Amino acid sequence: MYCLGCLVFSFGAKFFIDGRLGTDPLDVLVIGLNHHLHAGMGICSSLVAGIFLAWWTLWNRRIPPLTPFVTSAAVGFLIDLWTWLAITSGMTAALSPYLILFMGLFLCAYGSSLIIMSGIGIRIMDLVALTMIREWNWSFFRAKMSVEVCLFITGWLLGGPLGFATLMFLVCVGPSIQPCMTLNQYWLHLPNCGLDGVDADSAAHGSVAPTSP
Repeated sequence: MYCLGCLVFSFGAKFFIDGRLGTDPLDVLVIGLNHHLHAGMGICSSLVAGIFLAWWTLWNRRIPPLTPFVTSAAVGFLIDLWTWLAITSGMTAALSPYLILFMGLFLCAYGSSLIIMSGIGIRIMDLVALTMIREWNWSFFRAKMSVEVCLFITGWLLGGPLGFATLMFLVCVGPSIQPCMTLNQYWLHLPNCGLDGVDADSAAHGSVAPTSP
């Protein structure tokens, strides 16, 4: 599930880039932060990841996993590979940018669902969302959307770009992940190691976090 999730997500991200209609909420924050720090996108991206990592570490009171960085690197290398192979160039030339965008949004949502369900290499933002589920008994939808909206609003206030694709990412990707996980569980009979692990941890603390939107 993890390897397939990274593969699917990388295709989604490539389509998202090829659509050229905007960027995702995380990049809105990174670009906005760079407007003020002028440190470069790489450093600003690392800074944002470091803030989330520190938040997760303090909240969970334990050393964070290293696998989220493996996921980021793997997806990045796969996107570079698809670009080098020009694997989507024909589709990009033949289809509408809006259709390409929505294909990318679906693949990002489905790839994210597989990565989360695998319990391996979950992105640090999603790890924070899973902590919200455990600590506050929130649904995955509520936790994920809260993180994404906070990223977008903070980035926009800092001067990050607002595009059609950004709004569609907020509207489509976050709300679609939970239904994709439900589809994987009940139709494909795949185990949900990500949220099941949250439930087990919550039960150990005397509460069970809901897993439905």
